[in-house]
Amino acid sequence: MGTTNINPSNPDSNQGSSLIEDIINGMFDWVRVLDRNDNIIYINKAMSEALDNLKTGEKCYKAIGRSAPCENCISRRTVFEGQSHEKEETIKDRIYSVMSSPVKDQNGEIIAVVEVLRDITQMKLLQKKITEQNHKLQSDLRIARKLQCSLLPKSFPEDKISFSFIYRPCETIGGDFLDIFKIDEDHVGVYIADVSGHGVPASMLTVFLRSSINKKLLSPAAVLKELYNEFNNSNFDQDLYITVFYAIFSLKENKIRFSNAGHNVCPILFNKGKFEILRSAGIPISNWMTAPDYSDKFVNFTSGDKVFLYTDGIVELKNDTNEQYGEKRLLDILLNASSGSGETLNNIADSACKFAGIDTTAEIPDDITMALVEIR
Repeated sequence: MGTTNINPSNPDSNQGSSLIEDIINGMFDWVRVLDRNDNIIYINKAMSEALDNLKTGEKCYKAIGRSAPCENCISRRTVFEGQSHEKEETIKDRIYSVMSSPVKDQNGEIIAVVEVLRDITQMKLLQKKITEQNHKLQSDLRIARKLQCSLLPKSFPEDKISFSFIYRPCETIGGDFLDIFKIDEDHVGVYIADVSGHGVPASMLTVFLRSSINKKLLSPAAVLKELYNEFNNSNFDQDLYITVFYAIFSLKENKIRFSNAGHNVCPILFNKGKFEILRSAGIPISNWMTAPDYSDKFVNFTSGDKVFLYTDGIVELKNDTNEQYGEKRLLDILLNASSGSGETLNNIADSACKFAGIDTTAEIPDDITMALVEIR
């Protein structure tokens, strides 16, 4: 194949062969053809010039400065197996992708191997930079996750109330958040929130929420109104918003005052087979309107009552028939629970993940956040 074969009886064949050789010689990629004994029997112009005017007849490995065949020689594999193979090869400090394909005669016998070598040095350098940046990003996200988790409740030493929760973001950092805090000797505040989206933007809004929410006012509606105004003053994008359910437990009056800013899964007050869903309506914390209307609602509690707070990540898990886990399955576990609050939450998480066919340690489609407030 060092010269073009010409069929004198067929001028068209002559023209076609010349055209093909012109095309191959016009390629920036290197092209060479090897016989079954590793000899170069054809080389295109780009490869010949790059390798100091390399000529045909040399061993393929000597042409790239080696004294023996490559240990991972794909040319021989191509001959033996009759299939194309690909590898990467370093030649003169450049990295090449080498694709080796069989050349067969009219009887289907492999008589040679054609190899195309493409310089991928810049691509490999770019991949390396991307990998390094990705490692740095992952490191930064791990730090951000630690910071976000450090903002979650650690403990709540209160005689009349105990608090347990599960927080599982679907990414390294999440958009769900919850908190519990003592307002004064007679009042305890609890809220749960779900930020639009996931990842870094969502996590930044959880930081805004925790730093902006007023922990002194005794009206959840007033707190949400103030939070809404603060959000608007921060000039967030219109596609960003936060849903928040906020409740204040009055320990002297045995009463819960609550208000809702668009949180679509309302908490459940329950005890010994009975339950009440704490429904309330309100617009999410956003910049969708100028004067949202939030209102306070009240419900009484007794000793032994529990309040279950959660985000929609748990009830919206789906099985292989696209059926959601739903509120009913969740209620069945809550109303029949005989274990402690922490174990009850774990049972719900295990049940929902099993329903959806996912491992409890695997990636989940949405953040899962749940909490139980037990009144003693």
